[in-house]
Amino acid sequence: MAKEPNQSPAPATVWERVKKYVQLYLVDAMSAMAQGLFASLLVGTIISTLGTQFNLPVLVEVGNFAKSMSGPAMAVAIGYALKAPPLVLFSLTAVGTAANSLGGGGGPLAVLIMAIVAAQLGKLVSKKTPVDILVTPLVTLGSGTALAYLIAPAVGSVATAFGQLIKDATVLQPFWMGIIVSVLVGIALTLPISSAALCAAFGLTGLAGGAAVAGCCAQMVGFAVISFRENRWGGLVAQGLGTSMLQVPNIVKNPRIWIAPTLASAVTGPLATCLFRLEMNDPSGGVASGMGTCGLVGQIGVYSGWVNDVSTGIKAGITGMDWLGLILISIVLPAILALAFDLLIRKIGWVKDGDMKLDI
Repeated sequence: MAKEPNQSPAPATVWERVKKYVQLYLVDAMSAMAQGLFASLLVGTIISTLGTQFNLPVLVEVGNFAKSMSGPAMAVAIGYALKAPPLVLFSLTAVGTAANSLGGGGGPLAVLIMAIVAAQLGKLVSKKTPVDILVTPLVTLGSGTALAYLIAPAVGSVATAFGQLIKDATVLQPFWMGIIVSVLVGIALTLPISSAALCAAFGLTGLAGGAAVAGCCAQMVGFAVISFRENRWGGLVAQGLGTSMLQVPNIVKNPRIWIAPTLASAVTGPLATCLFRLEMNDPSGGVASGMGTCGLVGQIGVYSGWVNDVSTGIKAGITGMDWLGLILISIVLPAILALAFDLLIRKIGWVKDGDMKLDI
């Protein structure tokens, strides 16, 4: 019998290429950037806040060291997500420093763009010449820092202006913007993109940051509670203190399971902005706004903001109403509202037992 000729795989369609690049640059790279930001700026802020509270200067100093490394940490994390070889990865430290510094308030977004470009250019020349140890770092560092000098200030200005627009709009229209910010940031948290990176890139603090916290908590606590019958305590902890992103495969199968947590976020958002005036003024610049109850980072961020506001004289003191609002918006109301909405949706027949089962 004659052998059939080997058939080469069909070339990727334009849509497949778009999906590949979206996954790589907007999902993988942004998620990694958020981890780098968390491991430096956010953790450093927590440590320095503890040092201030307990009068331990060494903790304040350690926290400041960590915060100062946010640019390099983000850039290296992005390079790691892009599978950059070692010389490229190490060279990204300077790129991250330059982009974060020149980008100002929009530094995280500038780091994302510069690190992606520098990493990809570095990968193009990596191990292509006999003097790779010189060429690869020069191309990576040179391209990244040159681009940072050229466009990082503009990128930072645009990101800062957009973030300020959202914050100003939330102050002027706290009800409607409370709904919009809460719902959109909450959805971003559950999707396989980084809500923390988005909040950091646009510097979502103040009332807008409070609405973002409300939306993220509604998704995480909401899914943890309404799926308790399927996932029990393991699922409660994994989603409530981990991430609601675990439900994405189930959302793909039945998008209606997403209704209850999203409706809960539409309620808690304006309650946070209008009733409790919950603000996220964490010195880390917004990253905690997109963390929700993940490791209680959102709540620690709000508390850090309170401490900072008290120390600068903006706030007279931390009141019982502050704590009541934080607990209700973060945990109690998301659980109650999501359960109520889920009960209604199950009665309609849109969601059935097993639809939110996790493989954990």
